[in-house]
Amino acid sequence: MTAYALAHLLPAEPHPDVAEYLERIEATLDPFGGRFLVHGAPVEVREGEWPGHLVMLGFPTIEDARAWYDSPAYQEIVPLRADHLPGTVLLVDGVEPDHDSAAMGQTLRAAIA
Repeated sequence: MTAYALAHLLPAEPHPDVAEYLERIEATLDPFGGRFLVHGAPVEVREGEWPGHLVMLGFPTIEDARAWYDSPAYQEIVPLRADHLPGTVLLVDGVEPDHDSAAMGQTLRAAIA
């Protein structure tokens, strides 16, 4: 099942460390099958507020996403970003191909009754 790494990065001034992070991150993704799906594109907010930028990476599995994030290669460059771009980073499993939100709704409705 596909898994994702998401980062909500808040606005900040450009910094040379962030440029270095960007130059080095791709090499940390490759061994784990990771790839950029969204990388700083404008966010169209329809509900709520979203200050900052969205970065979304895809991985073959949640284990691959965890292994990438915890890898020595990635941990070496994390401070280059984190020290200058505050934000939140999440790892999350995607849904199975046969995911059925209507069935989830029916289960929820039964639990509420």
